[in-house]
Amino acid sequence: MKIVYLDAYTVNILEDLDLSALHTLGEVTLYDRTPKEQIIERAKDAEVILTNKCPLNRELISQLPKLKYIGVTATGYNIIDVAAAKEQGIIVTNVRGYSSASVAQLVFSLILSFTNKVAAHAHNIAQTWPSSADWCFYLSPLTELEGKTLGIIGLGDIGKKVANIGLGFGMKILANKRNLNSGGMEGVELCEVDKLLKKSDFVTLHCPLTAENQGFINKQALALMKPSAILINTSRGGLINEAELAEALNTAAIAGAGLDVLSSEPPAADNPLLTAKNCIITPHIAWAGVDARQALLKGTIENIRAYQKGTPQNVVS
Repeated sequence: MKIVYLDAYTVNILEDLDLSALHTLGEVTLYDRTPKEQIIERAKDAEVILTNKCPLNRELISQLPKLKYIGVTATGYNIIDVAAAKEQGIIVTNVRGYSSASVAQLVFSLILSFTNKVAAHAHNIAQTWPSSADWCFYLSPLTELEGKTLGIIGLGDIGKKVANIGLGFGMKILANKRNLNSGGMEGVELCEVDKLLKKSDFVTLHCPLTAENQGFINKQALALMKPSAILINTSRGGLINEAELAEALNTAAIAGAGLDVLSSEPPAADNPLLTAKNCIITPHIAWAGVDARQALLKGTIENIRAYQKGTPQNVVS
């Protein structure tokens, strides 16, 4: 069995994982990165393709007659034309739940960046504190999470993990999901998006990107939020109208945003969020904790082994 991994660097960019188990599955070729124009050349003889961010559209899939299986080394699979794959009898799988703890951890890292401002206070502390007139100093108001309201849009595995952490901090939790009549959890109030936006001190996004919710965090949605509210996005950059969020930040319509994802990655140099006020951006690292990446690799291997046995699992096609 020929297996081609089109962008293996994504799981092992620090070379801190042992990928040898992949090579027990068949004849494996690993590419760090694969430009779109080289996908056909590299994968033309492959029965199995692994990809994290290399897109496989209908045109590409139609030119890979030996392809039987696509393993997405992520939870989101919008990079694959699933309908085209299904038409050709190609199995598409993803890896679910591997990064829930890692993503939830970054959500609160971003939140705490606004409430405790650790980096700002630690910056040049050796030069600033010894000359302070008092035994302590603080640069701006520091706020507690206890009693604050956390709004979670999307109450799947990650959303529930975030809710549990919020409850641990003593926060009130509002959540929105597709079906408000089922799938809730203790201590969480399910509500419509408008109420969530109006009532929350922190709003965090945990929903997949679809045609229906593209750019739904726009000028109108932001206008519903408190001027003191913080927006967090570790889901998909396309959920946000970036120009309108930048305007809201620059005019203090909301107090800040913590973003791990942007609509285009890497972003264009003129992306307005790169220079927006009170905007903290990290380079899509929520999923990338070493424990999460180990779980991702394990899940990928288990998916391929299940396919080889004729009992594919985590099928999305």
